[in-house]
Amino acid sequence: MADLRTSYLGLELKHPIVPSASPLSRELDSLKQLEDAGASAVVLYSLFEEQVSLESGEFSELFQSGKLSTAEISAYFPQQNEYPRDPLAYVEHVRKAKEALEIPIIASMNGTSKGGWLKYAKMISEAGADGLEINLYILPASDTFMGMDIENLYFDVLKSVKESVDIPVAVKLSPFFSALPEFASRLVDSGADALVLFNRFYQPDIDVKSRQLVPRLSLSREEDILLPLRWIAILYGQIEASLALTTGVHSANNALKAILAGADIAQVCSVLLSKGIPFLAEIITDLNRELEEMGVATLAEIRGSLSLVEQVEPTAYERAGYVKLLQSYGRI
Repeated sequence: MADLRTSYLGLELKHPIVPSASPLSRELDSLKQLEDAGASAVVLYSLFEEQVSLESGEFSELFQSGKLSTAEISAYFPQQNEYPRDPLAYVEHVRKAKEALEIPIIASMNGTSKGGWLKYAKMISEAGADGLEINLYILPASDTFMGMDIENLYFDVLKSVKESVDIPVAVKLSPFFSALPEFASRLVDSGADALVLFNRFYQPDIDVKSRQLVPRLSLSREEDILLPLRWIAILYGQIEASLALTTGVHSANNALKAILAGADIAQVCSVLLSKGIPFLAEIITDLNRELEEMGVATLAEIRGSLSLVEQVEPTAYERAGYVKLLQSYGRI
């Protein structure tokens, strides 16, 4: 059998397939099922800033536009009883998960600002989490936000978290930064132990007949891997931090692509929600089989072998590929 071991966030994992934050991690029973199916680690579902705001009676400064009252703003969000757990119960869930499972537990926090909600990072660390993934879901829907404002918010939150915990911290990114390699490098310089590519933003549809926005929660498709795959290949070798690819990982073949691009782990979610937790074991078995068929003994032999690290001028290489592809259309 091939050696599938990998390192992520300084954690030694038996293979690179890690279930990402999802409803599957809400209960201990399903967490144990993920472990039994072979998960090498698991990212817990997120604790949201808004939950803490509800608990404390405060709301993020990002929502204080002055156009609506706090009560009106809070009406848009789920009430406390609509979340799986309140903030303190989330911390206790981390503790119980750590006690019940042998695999590493990576907690998750999701928010939009620097503030009091980040005190829970310390509590999560003290509860025994092996790592923490911070997900800043920020869509600048107002012209009052500048690009540097969003970037500085990431740095502020990361600094605040790193000052309060002694566990490794991963930052989950969106693809919407104007100069992603430079921003990623500064995040690593600011203390990020890993970068997770990419967050999937909520995208409502439009019902033409009713002229209403229609909320849609769509699971990822295999072709969605192409965007994070490209950026993993670009970042590999440029930053000294772990890289996790998430979105579009539906098979061992997808996971193998992530490794070839330079990822340390491939996070899975949608395929487990659609096919069930036992499918995780199939992905792991298939990954081992594919490596054996390739004649590869360890992941380290091939990690990043299809990245841009060997290219003298990555920007020109990317541009050349783009032009060549467009010119070849119709001749393939």
